[in-house]
Amino acid sequence: MNDERESWYDDEAGPLVRLYAVTRGRSGGARHKLDMLTLVVNASVGMQPRRPEPEYARILQMSHSAISVAEVSAALNLPLTSTKILIGDLIDDGLLKFRSPDPAPEAAARNTQLLRAVLKGIQAI
Repeated sequence: MNDERESWYDDEAGPLVRLYAVTRGRSGGARHKLDMLTLVVNASVGMQPRRPEPEYARILQMSHSAISVAEVSAALNLPLTSTKILIGDLIDDGLLKFRSPDPAPEAAARNTQLLRAVLKGIQAI
């Protein structure tokens, strides 16, 4: 590995910060029912996050208007699970409010019927 041409670091990989460093070792176990369609909005009036990590400030900055968890995840370039943990921290601190979509039972039944029809079409091919 002393050869300059052989490197363990890829310039396109970006910074080498492990996800557990961003989430302080936490993985999964969400305290709130957050999914990728959950909308979050900044509920802090001029309050700063008590956490020093830059991801928290970016989430608050992005959420001045309602934004989905998936959009936050994409903007931060973090996996959805890690983003949920960070958003959960801000909800616990009272800096974010959230609203999860509540699908109507009829819509869920229609989705199931649609998926079955698509499956039958694929099987027929």
